[in-house]
Amino acid sequence: MQVQPYLFLDGRCEEAIKFYKKVLGAEVTMLMRMKESPDPHPPGLLPPGWEDKVMHAELRVGETTLLLSDGPRQGRAKFEGFSLTLIADDDAQAERWFAALADGGSVKQPLIRTFFSSRFGMLADHIGVPWTIIVADSGSMQ
Repeated sequence: MQVQPYLFLDGRCEEAIKFYKKVLGAEVTMLMRMKESPDPHPPGLLPPGWEDKVMHAELRVGETTLLLSDGPRQGRAKFEGFSLTLIADDDAQAERWFAALADGGSVKQPLIRTFFSSRFGMLADHIGVPWTIIVADSGSMQ
């Protein structure tokens, strides 16, 4: 069994895909736009101008599949009560990821040394998606 996060980005999916490709080396494995749906959208469901928005996308980030979509459009994507976690192999990788994801975003917990990891930090990227970065000390996090 797998549990995969599905992010609804309220019109910012294309931006997120480009960003995660750049900073995390994500690979797009599937992308379908609203206009490519094999079934017609119910009347009033698709806002005007959203034909080219992403209905469904799959990104490969390391060994994980991250699912993304532009909809449903509700005015502002809210990401609460969870964090996507990146487990770095070493401090340098953790620092690169943290700096790249934090650029234009907000740091919740600066990247620090803790009793459980040589680097641990929390942030929200410029899109608002929350991230936790941690170094897997002694293989305990993998």
